[in-house]
Amino acid sequence: MSSDRFHGRIGGSGRLCSAPGCDQPGEFRAPGVRPPGFDGPGEYRWFCLDHIRQFNAGYDFFKGMTQEQIMAAQSPLSGWETQTRAFRPDAGIDQAPRWADFNDPLEAIARRARARREDHHRNADAARRGLNPADRRAYDVLGLGFDADRKVLRQRYSELVRRYHPDRNGGDRSHEARLQEVVDAYNHLRKHGAFGG
Repeated sequence: MSSDRFHGRIGGSGRLCSAPGCDQPGEFRAPGVRPPGFDGPGEYRWFCLDHIRQFNAGYDFFKGMTQEQIMAAQSPLSGWETQTRAFRPDAGIDQAPRWADFNDPLEAIARRARARREDHHRNADAARRGLNPADRRAYDVLGLGFDADRKVLRQRYSELVRRYHPDRNGGDRSHEARLQEVVDAYNHLRKHGAFGG
């Protein structure tokens, strides 16, 4: 492949120009009949210099679009509708640190990095033990280590039920959703092979 002073020229491919009756080398790429999309980059047509100039002179990027689609394509934000984690307003972080809890901003950053590292190690440990995401979530809801046995599971379940049950909180039902999570997590884990289920 070689290039010269004409931007976009790709020589040495052995292709012929796609224009009917032209026997010149096809060295300039143009959009094909099938546009790029989910299933790949699409097809290209290859033209010689004269025919790529003709093609470009008559090419209409907006052909077949509605007025709204044209306006959206011309927006400065076009192409940014799907935000990557780094460019989301929250940068992919669940919530901002409570700065009042820290004397130094670097301490807040270090704590978050430490938490992410611990979470990464916990994920790796879960994978080593053959735990799926539902298993991992159940352990997290109950606040259990992956080495917990059946006795520890029952103790933790009893402790959390006492904490969140309305009968133990003067009829306060504000923790019912949390209580249901605890019950679901316990029912999931007690049937798991790690607990003899």
